[in-house]
Amino acid sequence: MNGFLRFFGLLNAAVWLGGAISFTLAFGPAFFSNEMKAILPPPYNGAAAQIALHRYFILMSCCGALALVHFFLENLYLGKTIERLTFVILLIVIGFGLIGGFWLQPKLKNLHLQKYSTSLSAETRTAADHSFKMWHGVSQTMNLIAIGGLLVYFWRVSSAGNTSRFVNTQKFRG
Repeated sequence: MNGFLRFFGLLNAAVWLGGAISFTLAFGPAFFSNEMKAILPPPYNGAAAQIALHRYFILMSCCGALALVHFFLENLYLGKTIERLTFVILLIVIGFGLIGGFWLQPKLKNLHLQKYSTSLSAETRTAADHSFKMWHGVSQTMNLIAIGGLLVYFWRVSSAGNTSRFVNTQKFRG
């Protein structure tokens, strides 16, 4: 069971980190490349990016939930003490993912719709564009911090970790 838990934790952390890095550095920016703009001109490329972003947050939420399950199972099954730093990093990364998926993404989607709406005034569209850029910057900053946290989390999962909290009775001599 120990080997399975270790493999499960490493696999989940690798998928989580790999998904975050690949979406941030490759897939997300691809929607706004010149090649994509030739196929899907604005605002359609942004709408397609919103769909992909929704799937990204689903993946991040699932990996975060599995990481929590793994964290508690490993501590329970192996009798380890709870590593507070790992737990705090895990909660911060999951929190950023939930904030991004359930609060920032819908906000950005609404601002994107306002930005390109033909039924709104030019002032409203300009304000929506300015607000979109600001919130997108906040989102990207949170995403980069989360990737940093995921790097640390992956390193901590892949390292040997601490020993169990129970002491082997053969160490004591009478």
